[in-house]
Amino acid sequence: MTMTDPLADMFTRIRNATASRHDSVRVPESKVKQAIAEVLQQEGFIRGFAPVVEGPRRYLNLQIMYDAERKAVLSGIRRVSRPGLRVYVGKREIPRVYGGLGVAIMSTSQGVMSGREAWRRKLGGEVLCYVW
Repeated sequence: MTMTDPLADMFTRIRNATASRHDSVRVPESKVKQAIAEVLQQEGFIRGFAPVVEGPRRYLNLQIMYDAERKAVLSGIRRVSRPGLRVYVGKREIPRVYGGLGVAIMSTSQGVMSGREAWRRKLGGEVLCYVW
């Protein structure tokens, strides 16, 4: 079985882990997934992440952040650009998620970053996902 959309798999694993109130979730490692995890950590949706090596396989262990009532800080994550329909935006078209309460994660010519950071740097690119 081949996976056609590894990022959608990552987002589904995170969504399922938060719904089940797990402390952490393990996803197969790649450079793009690691960059997305860094943005999620900078924006305060996860506590942190660490690479895990099990034999020939490499994983990222994401630590999910909860508030005092054990409710996940990350309440939703949605894939925007997918293999069948890529979504690119210019520097003036960067979307705001939930009126600025959420974050758009983008892949730009200077790396993966939040929509706010891309707007500050005046960069457009591919919209990978929305997180709120």
